[in-house]
Amino acid sequence: MEHGDNNGHSHHAMMLEDFRKRFFVSVVLTLPVLFLSPIIRQGLESAGVSLPTIEGASYLLFAFSTLIFFYGGKPFLTGLLDELRSRQPGMMTLIAVAISVAYIYSSLVVFGLAGKFFFWELATLIDIMLLGHWIEMRSVMGASMALEELAKLMPSQAHRIGEDGETEDVALKDLQNGDRLLVKPGEKLPADGRVAKGQSSVNEAMLSGETTPVSKEKDDEVIGGSINGEGSLEIIIEKTGSDSFLSQVIELVKQAQESRSRAQDLANRAAMWLTVIALSAGAITLFAWVNLAGYDFAFSLERAVTVMVITCPHALGLAIPLVIAVSSALAANNGLLIKDRAAFEKAYEVDAVVFDKTGTLTEGKFGVTDIIPFENVSEEEILKLAASVEAESEHSIARGIVESAEEKYPIKDFNSIPGKGAYATVEDRQITVASGSYIAD
Repeated sequence: MEHGDNNGHSHHAMMLEDFRKRFFVSVVLTLPVLFLSPIIRQGLESAGVSLPTIEGASYLLFAFSTLIFFYGGKPFLTGLLDELRSRQPGMMTLIAVAISVAYIYSSLVVFGLAGKFFFWELATLIDIMLLGHWIEMRSVMGASMALEELAKLMPSQAHRIGEDGETEDVALKDLQNGDRLLVKPGEKLPADGRVAKGQSSVNEAMLSGETTPVSKEKDDEVIGGSINGEGSLEIIIEKTGSDSFLSQVIELVKQAQESRSRAQDLANRAAMWLTVIALSAGAITLFAWVNLAGYDFAFSLERAVTVMVITCPHALGLAIPLVIAVSSALAANNGLLIKDRAAFEKAYEVDAVVFDKTGTLTEGKFGVTDIIPFENVSEEEILKLAASVEAESEHSIARGIVESAEEKYPIKDFNSIPGKGAYATVEDRQITVASGSYIAD
């Protein structure tokens, strides 16, 4: 019953680090490519910038661009193979075709083919696409961190009660349905189950969002990961492993990570058609310049390559990851777990939203709003007496009473009434602070 499986998180962390490293290395290598590119140098010189002549500039361009192509472009080249194997050409195919055409053609120009270089276009295209995928991986990592936080809700051990009544500490993976567990005050519940003995209030805020502790007594259901209050509980395990409530929540977050939004699907379909259009336009351009316009093959090939390279949309590769990253970050920062990205994209069609008030529209903190005195006791005295008793309690309502009082009396003989309240001796009087249901009983 282990929830702390970090394999997915480690995989995403490695991919994030890989894209980050490839991006920065490629950017550094792009600087000399830009400086050595003839079209960039011509633009600078026309602006009055004097640049030194560099011997063997074309070979240096080839060397730097080769490093960028094989190191920075590797994710896209391997992505091309994956998409072709799955027969679903998309963004990776479009990027890989563009950078491959630019690299192969420019390399042929270096070694004798008449034409111009596309090395700087190759380098900047790889840089921008690496940046886009790095940003996208950061958004995925945000969801992975949410999984880690959910997994941390579970304790590492549980107090299992044996047939002889003795308790032993065991790992969660050793628990089975039907085991009897002891949960002490303030501890996290190690499994889903049902109360067999005891009374207490349980804080389920991290799981349900409801900040008010829920009173639990015999036969009530409890959720693993929630926090026990002031009383001890004995519970019988009913759900372990993937059947537990927390495991199902974690599974929902994983499914959200793996789900693709409509925008991503649309971008992939657009990329597939752009790949077809780019290759077709390049072939038509080559045919037209050679057969219809009568130009030589080298001149016509340069035009065809130009068409194929400029067809690859830099914006498409960067815009979608940016949208996903920003929307995911905003959602995560505001405590919103997205179950399905496709549904999340339709949020603009929502006409009405229903909120759970406590802890969502309000802070979920308790305080004193009204005091109704009796027997000529002042409001200040009632609050002081109540706060004195509740100062020893861990209950969230008790904390609200204590924070509302300016002064407290010293007390003795404090006792908790699990799920109901508490009592103690204050100023030689027994003072009980309890719920309405306790007083009614």
